[in-house]
Amino acid sequence: MARVVVLDYGSGNLRSAERALQRVGADVEVTSDHRAARDADGLVVPGVGAYAACMEGLNSVRGARIIGERLAGGRPVLGICVGMQILFDRGIEHGVLTEGCGEWPGTVERLEAPIVPHMGWNTVRTPEGSKLFAGLDKDTRFYFVHSYGVRRWELERAEHLRPPLVTWADHAGDEFVAAVENGPLWATQFHPEKSGDAGAHLLRNWLNTLS
Repeated sequence: MARVVVLDYGSGNLRSAERALQRVGADVEVTSDHRAARDADGLVVPGVGAYAACMEGLNSVRGARIIGERLAGGRPVLGICVGMQILFDRGIEHGVLTEGCGEWPGTVERLEAPIVPHMGWNTVRTPEGSKLFAGLDKDTRFYFVHSYGVRRWELERAEHLRPPLVTWADHAGDEFVAAVENGPLWATQFHPEKSGDAGAHLLRNWLNTLS
């Protein structure tokens, strides 16, 4: 049974993430303890609400350092919703710029769509070879609730490195990053823990990479 830590840094949605992971067979602990988060088989970084508030909470538990230490050792991390957004360089909300973890270049910004927030079920466009979405039909829907996202993928392709697999979604004609698979660092803009059987399947796919 894979040992998974859901990082507790004051963001909401911790218990629903915990229950969803338990449902697919993980041994889950919700904690901000540095050693537990560093040494677990997998680390989940959830997040809801404002980008700046999430970064403040993350910094209060040295979350960026925990994420960096795990990735340096090739140990899996899964970001969810704002927990994905804070992995990028920066977020801009209401004209305020907040520095993120900087694992990927890019800016989290307000969606340019006639109706915001983007709330409800939506399909995604997955790249060939995705392990995160393996076994799921292309018309599978996931649950989103957000007003901000990454609308441009800015990481340049390196000649000798396998490029990340980037999944996209569309809300009222505005495209944004819906998920990323980049070595041990995976993330989703949608909420797998709120996406029913499809979300459970996706979390199981992630757990299968931990053993």
